[in-house]
Amino acid sequence: MHAYRSHTCADLNKSHVGETVRLSGWVHRVRDHGGILFIDLRDHYGITQVLADPDSPAFAAVEKVRSEWCIRIDGVVKARSEDLVNPKLPTGEIEVFVRELEVLGQAEELPLMVFGDQEYPEETRLRYRYLDLRREAMQANMTLRSDVVASIRRRMWDKGFREYQTPIITASSPEGARDFLVPSRLHPGKFYALPQAPQIFKQLIMVSGFDRYFQIAPCFRDEDPRADRSPTDFYQLDMEMSFVQQQDVFDTVQPVIAGIFEEFGGGRKVDADWPQIAYADAMKWYGTDKPDLRNPIRMQDVSEHFRGSGFAIFAKLLEQDGTEIRAIPAPKGGSRKFCDRMNAFAQKEGLPGMGYIFWREGTLMVKKSAPQKTPLEVYAGLLAGEEWVDTAAPIENAEQWEKRPALEAAGPLAKNIGPERTEAIRQQLGLGVGDAAFFLGGKASSFQTVAGKARTVIGDELGLTEKDRFAFCWIVDFPMYEKDDETGAVDFEHNPFSMPQGGMEALDGDPLTVKGFQYDLACNGYELVSGAVRNHRLDIMFKAFSLAGYAEDEVRKRFPSLVNAFRFGPPPHGGCAAGIDRIVMLLADQQNIREVIMFPMNQRAEDLMMGAPNEPSNDQLRELSLRVIPQE
Repeated sequence: MHAYRSHTCADLNKSHVGETVRLSGWVHRVRDHGGILFIDLRDHYGITQVLADPDSPAFAAVEKVRSEWCIRIDGVVKARSEDLVNPKLPTGEIEVFVRELEVLGQAEELPLMVFGDQEYPEETRLRYRYLDLRREAMQANMTLRSDVVASIRRRMWDKGFREYQTPIITASSPEGARDFLVPSRLHPGKFYALPQAPQIFKQLIMVSGFDRYFQIAPCFRDEDPRADRSPTDFYQLDMEMSFVQQQDVFDTVQPVIAGIFEEFGGGRKVDADWPQIAYADAMKWYGTDKPDLRNPIRMQDVSEHFRGSGFAIFAKLLEQDGTEIRAIPAPKGGSRKFCDRMNAFAQKEGLPGMGYIFWREGTLMVKKSAPQKTPLEVYAGLLAGEEWVDTAAPIENAEQWEKRPALEAAGPLAKNIGPERTEAIRQQLGLGVGDAAFFLGGKASSFQTVAGKARTVIGDELGLTEKDRFAFCWIVDFPMYEKDDETGAVDFEHNPFSMPQGGMEALDGDPLTVKGFQYDLACNGYELVSGAVRNHRLDIMFKAFSLAGYAEDEVRKRFPSLVNAFRFGPPPHGGCAAGIDRIVMLLADQQNIREVIMFPMNQRAEDLMMGAPNEPSNDQLRELSLRVIPQE
């Protein structure tokens, strides 16, 4: 028999009854049932219940074991009685009677329990990550991650891609984030950098004639942490293709990503239709360039209904250039309580508040002789000046009138702008009784982010967002350039290596109107993929950089390899990168990316388990010709 196990803790079933087996694993928990000791023995694969009674030669040894001790047991497989079968376990029909026990590794008092679902501070979980990773949920997350990566590799090979590795130590290259620098011992005073992405290398691979490249690539960026972003390093599916246009990349990527979500999504719906939404429309409709399309709410510009209206705040605002009034529809949100709650939300986000209108069922006086009409039809008749409906019954012939249900617009805005404008807004937004709309105004940049958050909150609180679904969309037509409001300087808005739509001719006009062949893939409110068709022509590249204030000499100095390579027949090429960590986070239904990274940093970019970053020794600094300047 093997020194440690004949089976894993997930293998045994009724067919093994009577066999002598050997198992190794960790003591998940110990239970004493009237002198009979039960151990749930756990390994990576599952749990097997083992037991010992006073007649067992191993009983004294079993009495001593504690949670998370690593042990080996020899014993005989026995069938459980029918009333004791555990259908939740693959091994739930059997148990193993212990004949011999060997302690392979004792455990001291535990800083966190592996058994159960207790919550522990993140600092504790990261400091003792090896214990945290023993927990069932974390084992499942890491197994899922490994399986997803393996599936991605198979799918990319099936698409005709080959995997090539690019360097980890390279030159610093500005790509939108801070580099991690590595001092050179052989070249004092000079530094390497850890790559933010294999961007330039994969373009050079295309120049080298390798038609389809991919890599599960580590990337290193010195960034501020977020729940969906690691502050130091992450992994991405990096890919590049030659002789392609934008749609070719989409057609290649979609079946790979969709297949992953279908395979590992746990039965959740995976949308087959991936709309392509222009960046400007995404910001207008959703307030973000990574919209969650599970939420059906789409914001709309309703400026015309407030221009010259009785609501002075919005009317005066619209007299300024570049301003607008945007409405956020809220189906089923038509109560003053909900509207007040959303107004308070906006104030917490730093805005004065949000105006609102909600529509409810009221009453109007209708002639008894009038045919039966819906509340909406009654309200429409009032607005049209029909004689059969009025706000109140005339004193004369009052007996000919009766109260009937009618639509009623409520809220401060409705009173200020009047029923005609209110009704025009309702019709534009497609709302009715029991619905509401919220309004924000000014320059889009001042309220757009809060509007997007409000849309998300409304969708969640009103139960409009489908939770059991993965909804994808491509965001396209990103602006190539942006202007700094304070300095007026123009710089790249997204990826400087992208081909401008329209080529050289597009760069002769206003830079702020130039769009790039750049694209992102959003899913459920997260950016999963980012990419572009690359700018492979030096004349267009130099012109594009000059509009952002970079002279040709500076471009040659910053990107010497790319500039030199593009002198020798570069092919048209494009590609993208998909975030492995975010994909697994969505599949695992987690809100924090650290739940799907085996050894993550904390929010201060510290590795509490390994003690990184740490101080180098004087000998190390001397060898690297470095001196640390103490911070004041």
